[in-house]
Amino acid sequence: MKHANMIFQPSAKPLHVGLLLLPESSMMSLASTLDPMRAANRFARRPLFSWRIVTPDGLPATLTCGLDVASSGSLATLGAVDLLLVISGFNQARHAPAPILRQLRQLAPRLACLGGVEAGTWVLARAGLLSGQQATTHWEDLEDFAAAHPEVDVQGARFVITHNRITAGGASPAMDMILELIRARYGVALALQVAGVFIYESAAGGADRQPLMARARLERRDPLVARALDAMEAALDEPLSVTKLAQSLGVSRRALETRFARSLNMAPGQAYRNLRLESAARLVRDTAHPMAEIALRCGFSSPAAFNHAFLAKFGQNPRQMRARS
Repeated sequence: MKHANMIFQPSAKPLHVGLLLLPESSMMSLASTLDPMRAANRFARRPLFSWRIVTPDGLPATLTCGLDVASSGSLATLGAVDLLLVISGFNQARHAPAPILRQLRQLAPRLACLGGVEAGTWVLARAGLLSGQQATTHWEDLEDFAAAHPEVDVQGARFVITHNRITAGGASPAMDMILELIRARYGVALALQVAGVFIYESAAGGADRQPLMARARLERRDPLVARALDAMEAALDEPLSVTKLAQSLGVSRRALETRFARSLNMAPGQAYRNLRLESAARLVRDTAHPMAEIALRCGFSSPAAFNHAFLAKFGQNPRQMRARS
């Protein structure tokens, strides 16, 4: 695969990387970004990558798991790098206030490439650094991100590479993106060695859609059920009937029900409702959207029907869950 991005061109030179790590990021997102570069250096027996972790204020960043990651300084002290990656998770607006956005805008013209991992994409967009660009973020936020930033060409892809921007939807896509960087710069053999040391083999490409639930094993065991779940996820707001779903997959309703019972021990309709309710619960916990809007987004025709289904699934109504969150 050929890329227009300068840092994704074959090169023998080391790549200097800055990591702006925001508090409440995921340890997985940091490790998936950093450890493939570390492993590439190990196998190459020379420094193909150098990196420096900075935080907005130079203090250690407390991650979502409660661990503190040391910083070598603040963003203002970053120095010269080729690539700057912003890694962020929860509450990115609080952790990247206006002065940080201003510093990012000042740094951008001096960088060969600028990127975001998970909510790092939000930070770049808020800084005005993704206007007219293709980009992705975590699947939970795609709809809200697109509404908040109509100037960005939002993709539901795992990761996106443009001529001077790269974005990844989360930890696993970040590893895929860095592996692609290793492959493009230093060759397929090294990328395979790095993936192998982590016993990691992703069958997905950057342009593949982010699924709401991981199902690589399910795809191997029963591809039809995996395709059905894909179709369900694509139509949460206007649920398909099981009959129409089966027709779209080229099988009978009975055959689809049999396959779901064998693979998931539940009926297709139950699996569909679970997907819609899990999506609704995330919106209840992590956003301030009105309950009526969440109900419509997740395919419930009325707030009463939504409340009833939610209470049956989670043992509390949506407002109780939001209050406890």
